[in-house]
Amino acid sequence: MLGFTPPGPPVVVFWGHMSSPVPIRSDLTAPATLPALIAYFEAGAKPVSRWRVGLEHEKIPLTSGGRPVPFKGDAGVEELLRRLEAAGMTAEREDGHLLAVGRSDRKITVEPGGQVEHAGPALTTVADCREDLLADLRQTAAVAAEIGMRFVGVGLTPFARIDELPWLPKRRYAVMREYLPTRGSLGVHMMKRTATVQANFDFDDESTAADKLRTAFGVTSIVTALAAASPLSEGRPNGYQSYRAAIWLDTDPDRCGLVPAVFEPGFGFRHYVEWALDVPMFFVVRDDVYHHVPRLTFRRFMREGWQGHSATMRDWETHLSTLFPEVRLKRFIEVRGADAGPLDMMTGVPALWRGIMDDREACLAAWQLVAAASLAEREALRRDVPRGGLATAFLGHTLRDLAVELCRIAADGLGRLPGGAADLALLEVVRARAESGRSPADDMLDDFASLRADPAALVARWDLGAQAAAIAPRGRLSAGDGGAARI
Repeated sequence: MLGFTPPGPPVVVFWGHMSSPVPIRSDLTAPATLPALIAYFEAGAKPVSRWRVGLEHEKIPLTSGGRPVPFKGDAGVEELLRRLEAAGMTAEREDGHLLAVGRSDRKITVEPGGQVEHAGPALTTVADCREDLLADLRQTAAVAAEIGMRFVGVGLTPFARIDELPWLPKRRYAVMREYLPTRGSLGVHMMKRTATVQANFDFDDESTAADKLRTAFGVTSIVTALAAASPLSEGRPNGYQSYRAAIWLDTDPDRCGLVPAVFEPGFGFRHYVEWALDVPMFFVVRDDVYHHVPRLTFRRFMREGWQGHSATMRDWETHLSTLFPEVRLKRFIEVRGADAGPLDMMTGVPALWRGIMDDREACLAAWQLVAAASLAEREALRRDVPRGGLATAFLGHTLRDLAVELCRIAADGLGRLPGGAADLALLEVVRARAESGRSPADDMLDDFASLRADPAALVARWDLGAQAAAIAPRGRLSAGDGGAARI
């Protein structure tokens, strides 16, 4: 336990009881009004007994020799989806292109540069989510192997140049690839090269949501350092622990990073709404056509309309999906700051998050760990972490020291949560990394040196399918009931 007390008065976190959410029309064609935008989030509230956790993980597809995988063709990502469809999954197509498959509350989609993402169901524990992840990896990797494809657990495609990576033929991405370069120099790199693991959590009312958002934004850079797994690009070390995190710094300052209001007294849904209202929209969608609307904020869209169209709640829901802060509010809370990486970290990091997000005492303790920082210090930390990783200094300590304490707090929290013992076991790999001060990036750099930079050998070392195949199934999953829905 760290022997320090943050300066200044303690910040008290209040967790409310389940309140009756303000009714919201289920018809997404309803007009977007300020009360309706706020009520959209209030309608996500669920009693603690129904809280669930969800997991989304992205994986980089490569050939066995480390080359990028095309979207089209007999050995491409679309062929992978076609074979999964033939195995019984339901397909989703756009303009004739097969872009996603799914079954029940599980879905496999494709990111702009061909990254394959699995969005799992809402389940009781991270340990249950792990079983779902393993099942997905076993099936998807086996089908991929039939066409010479492997999945690697890294935060950034490690060998190819950006111009060698495919573009997914999806309408919304066509708009994004044109717009993002007007806001930052690395937006296209974010789309095509990066991969993450994301965990999603419920809340029971506005005050609980505010507490969780504040804590998550407060510690997100610590988690980024712990999970760093993108030290290689274009076949060589790039000087970063997490180049994925560095890319996000130069993507779009309007919609990425921190939401400053979350650190202010009295933060609530209205403040998040006010922030989102002033973020320019990517597009307005009508009749499946994506109309680019440069510099049109949602606030202006509500006030003035656009070419005769009025803003609806469906437009609001779409707009929320185009905001990319480190922690994102929908009708659940998404934590988004971690690189994809080895399988044990892809479940260990969500276990860490569950321990500090879903337990009241742990949420308060995790916030107190970083409460003394100013907004300027938090922004500086985000800029320093991609290179410095766990060695980065913050509040008179290294992030390694803060990570050790954060893991201790999370372990305490998991000890008080239903099913926490199983999740505590998953946390151990994260705690060991914190204590050693070594992120997955350090292991990747060691692999790069010991395997003489051989892409084929590195793909075999980082193969997620092989990691999943080596683990015996635990048993039946506990059912979700609609909390923290992922899809």
